[in-house]
Amino acid sequence: MKTACLLLAEGFEEVEALTQADYLRRAGIHVTIAGIAGRKIKGSHGIAVEADAGPEALEDSYDAIILPGGMPGARNLAESPAVRNLINRHYTKGKLIAAICAAPAVVLHGGCNLLQGKKFTGYPGTEESVQGARFIPDRVVIDGNIITSRGPGTAGEFAVAIIAALENKQKADEVAQHALLK
Repeated sequence: MKTACLLLAEGFEEVEALTQADYLRRAGIHVTIAGIAGRKIKGSHGIAVEADAGPEALEDSYDAIILPGGMPGARNLAESPAVRNLINRHYTKGKLIAAICAAPAVVLHGGCNLLQGKKFTGYPGTEESVQGARFIPDRVVIDGNIITSRGPGTAGEFAVAIIAALENKQKADEVAQHALLK
């Protein structure tokens, strides 16, 4: 069974986080929702979530690391040495790194410097802070083992792209069809 770690920090974007957990679990992927500072986390719109695990989950290995956006959630992820270590450790092993909304610019570029020479997308305007990478205004952009997406309205497509990368296109299409994305 494939595994993914969905990282949550105070101020995360609820739709971008919970859609990933839901869709990936529908695909049979084991998702660990990890609160980087504890198991109870409040999203950017005041919705409180109890994570499966706390910061101890950042020591484990996964097939994918998933980073929702939202502010100040993305900034809180980027400022965490444990989060940066987890992302960089997985990236160098060729594991999937998936980021949406502000997370590509704030976490992948600002925190980890992983977008150099890469194509990416993100929330409109965040691309202005990214130097040395190529912004593509598509809803989902894949470049090697990095998947990026625009924002809350693209959360379903983002999840389907992650499923296709971890499992296969058939499983991704099945989840998309059941969720009425197709």
